[in-house]
Amino acid sequence: MCGIVGYVGNKNAQDFLISGLKRLEYRGYDSAGIVTLNGKGRATLLKVKGKISGLETKVAKNKTTDKIGIGHTRWATHGEPSELNAHPHKSGKIYLVHNGIIENYKELKAKLKSSHKFVSETDTEVLVALVNHFYSDGKYPLSNAVVQALKLVHGTYGIAVVSELNPNEIVVARSGSPLVIGIGNNETLIASDASALVGHTKKAIYLNDGEVATVTADSIEIKTLNSQPVSAKVEAIQTDLSAIQKGGYDHFLLKEIMEQPSSLTETLRGRINREEHLVHLGGPKLSDEELKSIKHLIIVGCGTAYHAGVLASYYIEQFTPDISIEPVMASEYRYRHAHVPENSVALIVSQSGETADTLACLRDLKAQGVKTIGIINAIGSTIAREVDGGTYIHAGPEISVASTKAFTSQAVAMIMFGLTVAEAKGVKNSLLAPYIDEIANLPKAIEKLLKNAPESVKNLAKRYKKYDHAIFLGRDVAYPIALEGALKLKEISYIDANAYPAGELKHGPLALVDDRFFEFVFLPENNLYDKTVSGIQEVLARGGHVIVITDADDFSLPVESVVKITTKMKIFTPILMNLVAQLFAYYITVAKNYNVDQPRNLAKSVTVE
Repeated sequence: MCGIVGYVGNKNAQDFLISGLKRLEYRGYDSAGIVTLNGKGRATLLKVKGKISGLETKVAKNKTTDKIGIGHTRWATHGEPSELNAHPHKSGKIYLVHNGIIENYKELKAKLKSSHKFVSETDTEVLVALVNHFYSDGKYPLSNAVVQALKLVHGTYGIAVVSELNPNEIVVARSGSPLVIGIGNNETLIASDASALVGHTKKAIYLNDGEVATVTADSIEIKTLNSQPVSAKVEAIQTDLSAIQKGGYDHFLLKEIMEQPSSLTETLRGRINREEHLVHLGGPKLSDEELKSIKHLIIVGCGTAYHAGVLASYYIEQFTPDISIEPVMASEYRYRHAHVPENSVALIVSQSGETADTLACLRDLKAQGVKTIGIINAIGSTIAREVDGGTYIHAGPEISVASTKAFTSQAVAMIMFGLTVAEAKGVKNSLLAPYIDEIANLPKAIEKLLKNAPESVKNLAKRYKKYDHAIFLGRDVAYPIALEGALKLKEISYIDANAYPAGELKHGPLALVDDRFFEFVFLPENNLYDKTVSGIQEVLARGGHVIVITDADDFSLPVESVVKITTKMKIFTPILMNLVAQLFAYYITVAKNYNVDQPRNLAKSVTVE
């Protein structure tokens, strides 16, 4: 979502702020701005609607030598994208940038109208006016003013604040929206995502909810909102510069699709014993007795993470028959009054580890005494720190908004958790061995597919780029792949793509089949192969434009297009089919000349409801 950067030190602040904001472009934004202070009561505030390139142009015309400043990329919530609504916002001598949503901004705004002339539509301007109200032109320390303001706020925030009267310090605070403090040599760096700090420092402090920090070039003081000192843990930033660069690819999305052999290898590293057909997951921190006692598994996620959970649930129920599995959409589950059975465990799935709805579910489930296990990619993220145990998927940074490699690693990590439970419950090794063998071989199978498929899928995408509508179909383990395939296509190509179980065609979706639609069918050669073929015949009888992805040698229906997957896989073929769908979405978007990595209206890390 929105991005925050800040700098105080002995280098040029504008340079770091611009480079940091560029690193955060992938999160999604519609305007950008920075402010720097010269230490003599003068601030340089620069804002633009649109891309950071426009902000760079402004900086080139207004170059300073200032050593302190804050910056922001905004994803519009309150008010349209505009220069007025862009951050930083100002009140008096104070400038503030903000990620999140202030829910009671209207009430606060009504009380502040007499002392502040509002010029934007944002909730953030209300927050900076509130801080200024308590600051009283420097009569009180800036950190005190920030704390007093935040005590009146309802909602989520990650903020960075500077004042012309305190030109050597930045005050930052968080509640529900991430903030990282980077520790350099005679400099301190601020970011909402550690990727902005890569190459500048390896040391970072991740703020917790309810913490406020005052930072200078050589000091960091952290307290709670109740003024209690906090002894912060300094952690290592594990990402390197090459991981957040395109590496010769035209787009991050293609790079991340092509990285899946290596990213999945990292997910499996040290966790699969191929010789004894065993899985070793130490992260969940559950004893064999606790694993054996599990009767109900809740899988919580949003978007791609939810689809990965649905896919994993189909597999886990195959080898753990005494467990009921409930994949849930976090945005809905957090408001349900669902009964949580005894002996339940929840898998909390999030690439970023900051997804607001998923985090809310985590906290609700923990309050009910449910054991929570994180399936997370981002090390040091909020969810990773709040779960009872967890498994990092180690897929590496995902820069493109559309998630690809994380889906594969999330699904496999959850399946491995299910295998761990099955082992503890005494399920016969002969039943589990085929799953473990195929998981171990999956990176090589993905590598083979990615070596052979891209060019044919590219040509296929060009053929269907003119369509505005698509139907994705699958049955059993292929249905979650249909869900994810439709999501990928709609979020980057803007084609209206929707997924259905193939068996549901005659219960409504068949009415949609006409020349405006194409149908994308996943057809693994399994026990429901013939039934899915019957569904394809129903579509063909109504003049459908059918694309079939299959591993079957004898498929012979007269469909428009077939992508044949040649593999020894029998169980996890749908995961290979998902890669074809990822490539199809990528190439059709390129053919339409749309922004592949930053689709309109979307953000990478959804930290607001």
